Amino acid sequence: MPLSATPAGGSVLRMDIRPSPSRAIARHLRGALYICRGAWSHAAKLALDIALPTLCVACREPVDGEGVCAKCWAKLAFIAPPFCPRLGIPFVYDPGPDMLSMEAISDPPAYARARAAVRYDDVAKTLVHALKYQDRTDLAPAMGRWMARAGRELLDEADMLVPVPLHWRRGWSRRYNQSGALARVIERQSGVKLQSEALRRVRPTQQQIGLNRLQRASNVQGAFKVAADRQSLIQGRRVVLVDDVLTSGATVDACARALLRAKAAQVDVLVFARVVDTNKAPI
Repeated sequence: MPLSATPAGGSVLRMDIRPSPSRAIARHLRGALYICRGAWSHAAKLALDIALPTLCVACREPVDGEGVCAKCWAKLAFIAPPFCPRLGIPFVYDPGPDMLSMEAISDPPAYARARAAVRYDDVAKTLVHALKYQDRTDLAPAMGRWMARAGRELLDEADMLVPVPLHWRRGWSRRYNQSGALARVIERQSGVKLQSEALRRVRPTQQQIGLNRLQRASNVQGAFKVAADRQSLIQGRRVVLVDDVLTSGATVDACARALLRAKAAQVDVLVFARVVDTNKAPI
């Protein structure tokens, strides 16, 4: 083995620093194992997709993508201008700038503006029910992206997102809040901070399904509150309230009133779908 001179004039053995053959072989084996694992994972996923293909949530036909086939996608009625600048209700014709709907004039809500991605029709209803009751949280990313696009005007001015909360008992049984799942997607899309604990449902309410407008309003009256230790978070802020469906507007109106009592500067509403009465025209 060759010698190497030291600064002190002595000599030391110069060791070969190349890795031993056994270490090199081990490194190559580890690399081959990682490749095999990746190939196996891909093959397993492919086999699962073939054996259990993703089905359209609306018509149950096989689909590759976000849970809605092309046929059902075409049936989704996305809401676009012209619409009521206050409630976001689509107009059948353009009545001119700043024209309000009859609902906005006759019964103005506590919140400033509402926007929805789609009309609440058969396909939208199926999507909402799948997310809400069937653990189809895989639908939230697509639904949330559509909401972020529909509510861009609101989000550009917002300080925070607040989902409509569930009572803790219902949250325990469902295991997740569908409004919170949508709000998290909107947060990633818009950059607006999510404050999921800012608003609380302080008493349980019955399901709104089957109730008329007056019963819905009575059902949620006093059901929401901003906790005392959260009021400083809300005060002076512009809030976008997030929910899945807007029907009569009783729930989001009750939430908006609670936020406004906590001194929010403004409350807007962003939902995935809203019920539209096509028999009513703008004034």
